[in-house]
Amino acid sequence: MYHYTLVLSFCLNIKLLFNVVVCVCKCVYIYRHDSKREEVNVMDLETSTLKIFQKVIWCFIVLISLGYMMVWLMMPTNTFFMHWLPDIQAKADPIYFGKQGTTILVYTFPIIFMATLASLYHHMMQKGSNHDIESSKMGFLRKASWRKPLFVNGHLGIISRTEFSFIIMFVVLLIWSLCSYLHGMFAKVALQAANERVQMWETKLENSALALGLVGNICLAFMFFPVSRGSSILRFIGLTSEASIKYHIWLGHIAMTFFTAHGLCYVTFWDKTHQISEIFTWNKVGISNVAGVVALLAGLAMWAATFPVIRRKFFELFFYIHHLYIVFVVFYVLHVGFSYSCIMLPGLYLFLIDRYLRFLQSQQKIRLVSARVLPCEAVELNFSKNPGLCYAPTSIIFINVPSISKLQWHPFTITSCSNTDYDTLSIVIKSSGNWSHTLYQKLSTSSSPAHLDVSVEGPYGPASTFFSRHEMLVMVSGGSGITPFISIIRSLLSKANTEGCKAPRVLLICSFKKSIDLTLIDLLLPISGTALDTSCLQLQIEAYVTREKQTEMNDRKLLQTLWFKSNALDEPISKVFGQNNWLYLGIIITTSFILFLLIIAILTRYYIYPIDHNSDLIYPYFSRSILSMFFICVSIVIAATSVFLWNKKQNKDLRQIKNTSTPITSPASVYYETEREVESLPLQSFTQLAKIHYGERPDMKKILSNCDGSSSIGVLVSGPRKMRHEVASICKSCSTDDLHFESISFSW
Repeated sequence: MYHYTLVLSFCLNIKLLFNVVVCVCKCVYIYRHDSKREEVNVMDLETSTLKIFQKVIWCFIVLISLGYMMVWLMMPTNTFFMHWLPDIQAKADPIYFGKQGTTILVYTFPIIFMATLASLYHHMMQKGSNHDIESSKMGFLRKASWRKPLFVNGHLGIISRTEFSFIIMFVVLLIWSLCSYLHGMFAKVALQAANERVQMWETKLENSALALGLVGNICLAFMFFPVSRGSSILRFIGLTSEASIKYHIWLGHIAMTFFTAHGLCYVTFWDKTHQISEIFTWNKVGISNVAGVVALLAGLAMWAATFPVIRRKFFELFFYIHHLYIVFVVFYVLHVGFSYSCIMLPGLYLFLIDRYLRFLQSQQKIRLVSARVLPCEAVELNFSKNPGLCYAPTSIIFINVPSISKLQWHPFTITSCSNTDYDTLSIVIKSSGNWSHTLYQKLSTSSSPAHLDVSVEGPYGPASTFFSRHEMLVMVSGGSGITPFISIIRSLLSKANTEGCKAPRVLLICSFKKSIDLTLIDLLLPISGTALDTSCLQLQIEAYVTREKQTEMNDRKLLQTLWFKSNALDEPISKVFGQNNWLYLGIIITTSFILFLLIIAILTRYYIYPIDHNSDLIYPYFSRSILSMFFICVSIVIAATSVFLWNKKQNKDLRQIKNTSTPITSPASVYYETEREVESLPLQSFTQLAKIHYGERPDMKKILSNCDGSSSIGVLVSGPRKMRHEVASICKSCSTDDLHFESISFSW
């Protein structure tokens, strides 16, 4: 209990630590400038203080992560189980937390503390985001070589040097853990076989089954980190949730391989030793085999639905079956007990916080302002948003339309720019599946609804982009893959018009199957895009129509714009915890975890400890696990709901103040309280400026080889898998470091 008191005291006094650092910096700064008779700049003082505090937090996170990795390296050894863990248990007070207190301290607390510090770090970064641009540029250029594709066209897709390095380290960890477990178990196999009166190979089979399950837990411990969309840890290491989905897929395949082998080995062992009835045992203490069987069956069902053949052709089946992860997690905890499941608790805990915050946001109905219906069976939706909501280009948002499906959520790239579209947020949806086709039919017919209920989750995206730091950008898109580039071009146009900075030359290469799909280029300008001076951006558009050979386009349809009625219950898209409110996210993580520890301490001290006195032989594992999982959910709900309602009240008060003091003058907002209108707009100038090639595909090798004269060329690809791999192979074969490849794709 002494160690927990120290930790909680440190967490509660971290603000005091920051104030001390601020005071010291002020004294040093004033002393240095007084000696030089210079005027003290308060803004520079705050910036320098933020930088110092960021470095302190960064060092803390790095040290904790190194210690956490050391735990994983030492965990399979006898030194860890026979010396380190018993020493920690001896120093911990078992009255309040029991033996699970040690596992929480070793496995769970470091990650929770890292997530809190990372949230505080991102909060400081947002305050000082407008400073030190040149140094971050140099850092980007130094790291560019590590982002270059190393392997292409493999089963893993496009693998960079950084990803390959981490893959090798993780595989080495799995091999090391498996060999260490087997070495320690096989050392006593003869004695174990004699005691159990079984053959030697049967004992080795049983030990191998146990070792496979232990190694599978390593994959499970990291599996939930990539699917936490607003994770501060992912942001700290430079990852986004959409780019991390492939890591979740890899970990899922590896984990289910180990768990399946784990179950098959045990079934074989029980069959050979005539103990097949062990499958149906549910022990009061220790391992519950029935729970393990249920968890494995749920995992196998999810695993079967994740393979590309099923996932892409039967997405709805995959989507609904994947909700079996709840059954898998619950019965996994019941199988191994809550104490041991603390190994995978950190990632799951952060995922539960993220998932509940998404649930709270999704309960709000969002105000849909207008929709632009394109003749290529695509539609642009324009939502009302809070002016304070900012997002980077290529960010995504998840959309749910209850009138189509109450459970299905689909991600779409945000095409608007938060620098120019202050009170609107736009996405483009191409009709390519059942859900999107139904939505297009709703909006394109003459009986389209006057109001449409929509819920959103997000936005989610990168912290910042480096597009403007290249001398030239080559954007390669296929079909609806042009949508991420719409947000990038709008952002570059905004900077060129407002900041007056020199924008990079942009070469947009877009491929379409039919000429009617060329209308997607018209979305490069927003619905109110006439205020932007397009001449400030050196934009060259090369459009390729692959399945048509005509040279003229006749009878082109016009864009149709629909304006919707507003509803009193509709709200604009507001800031979400994470990307726009890191401080609140850190508060939720900290308070919920402290509340959980307090509830567990009270429960153990006054209910469980008087019964079993930490003997682990009286109080059932099932009851302890159920109570622990329940209190985790209760703690998260209380903390997250309180902070969410507080933040919602502040946003509402701020919105009321702005509405009474400043009238809304945006082009779209004048339609909020009017009747729904339908109008047709002529084609914008971007399509007319594009050079169109019929009946051919772009020769990317020739195009990229002609992009000379620039020391830094950013090559961005968004489209089909074959296109991404082709461009990645060209960049990989390039001997120079001028080409900086980046794949922008969400078709996992």
